[in-house]
Amino acid sequence: MGPRAQQKFKTRRAIIDAALSQLCAETSFSNLSLREVTREAGIAPTSFYRHFKDMDELGLTLVDEAGLTLRQLMRQARARIAGSSGGSVIRTSVDTFMEFINDNGNVFRLLLRERSGTSAAFRAAVSREIQHFIAELGDYLQKEMGFAEDEARVQADAMVTLVFSAGAEALDLSRSARKGLAEKVMMQLRMVAKGAASLKANP
Repeated sequence: MGPRAQQKFKTRRAIIDAALSQLCAETSFSNLSLREVTREAGIAPTSFYRHFKDMDELGLTLVDEAGLTLRQLMRQARARIAGSSGGSVIRTSVDTFMEFINDNGNVFRLLLRERSGTSAAFRAAVSREIQHFIAELGDYLQKEMGFAEDEARVQADAMVTLVFSAGAEALDLSRSARKGLAEKVMMQLRMVAKGAASLKANP
């Protein structure tokens, strides 16, 4: 990558990070202005258009990046389990997810808000990311746990719904309270897993 391409990448990254840094419980993406984002990124407002067509394109990029980051973390969690002599898939996955909430609350908040936001494009993007989660978990349940495709898909859908709901609740809790929530969602996930295993054994 040449110097000009490196600078373009750095500026694009600065815009993305600037937008994420301004998201909080009181500020949603729709409340952000281009001027605020570029000021935080340290660039002129006109420079923004060299990297993004408009704020909507920036928002869609944030959604895609948020989903990819979380999926990569969950893949790493499953890889750690596969490479170890033991360990609970559910506990490791929930712990990894809660670490993501602790470290990237603004990123997850973006996914939650835009999932039911006014923009059809944003809703579709978030729905697509959630479907990626469900598909990847479904594949894992098929390959590692021996479930049929339809059984794995339904189980994965239920698990992802529970985890995302817990994530929404976790955003407004202290770290200590999140531990209690994590234990609760682990129990819920185990109940789903046991129910699925029972149905598999006794169709």
